[in-house]
Amino acid sequence: MELAQLGNNLHKKTAYNEKGEALKGVGDTPNEHDILTGSKPDGTAYTDAADHTCKNYTSSGGGTVRVGHFDRTGGNVSWNSTHDSRGCSQENLVATGGAGYFYCFAAD
Repeated sequence: MELAQLGNNLHKKTAYNEKGEALKGVGDTPNEHDILTGSKPDGTAYTDAADHTCKNYTSSGGGTVRVGHFDRTGGNVSWNSTHDSRGCSQENLVATGGAGYFYCFAAD
């Protein structure tokens, strides 16, 4: 977990959606702190046979996706690899504590 957090400034005060609005985390209604990453704590992809990405982000049915907590709360403080979702449907993502948000990277 420490590898992915080194030098990372992602937390509740720095996480925004594509409209520049603050995301809702623990203490907000609704709590939507789960972000879809599909990654291990060190930031790399899983190499086992399990589905950690809702069938490469194409399924809204069966499967699960690995999520992180952008606000770094809820026991495990990893922003990129905290727990699996209950499923891949919007209903299951919301029930798990999210809204189906992706964390996207931009490179210059």
